[in-house]
Amino acid sequence: MIEKKSPYCGCLLYSANALSRVITKMAEEEFASIGVAPSHCFLLMTVHNQPGIQPTEIAEKMMLTPSTVTRLMAKMEAQRYLQRISDGKFTLVYPTKTNEVYPVILESWRNLYRRYTAVLGEEVARQLTDGIYSAAIKLEAR
Repeated sequence: MIEKKSPYCGCLLYSANALSRVITKMAEEEFASIGVAPSHCFLLMTVHNQPGIQPTEIAEKMMLTPSTVTRLMAKMEAQRYLQRISDGKFTLVYPTKTNEVYPVILESWRNLYRRYTAVLGEEVARQLTDGIYSAAIKLEAR
């Protein structure tokens, strides 16, 4: 039985935010060597894996608003990690130097996984990840 330390730990909002803060701190530590925030790394992986992807598809894959994707892309474009090219009425996003940083991103991602599974255990981590993602999908579809 887990000892309840906060009067709010029975609230999904409180607990999800607490988990988010802890895992984000761990991720920032792992991705620090790249000099790119974890959210930007997910963007770079998405574009690396699908060159020419449209921003709306990035938003869908990353479960972000289009305006958030635009902001993330602007920062990565300024750092020359990707470029946006207009093709008629469409904007296509291409990686520029992700080949250099992609292996480091993957290693950082693996290290993050190792860190939290060392604490939680692989089965608990998998179940927690599946449960949180499933809840996000259901709540978003409401």
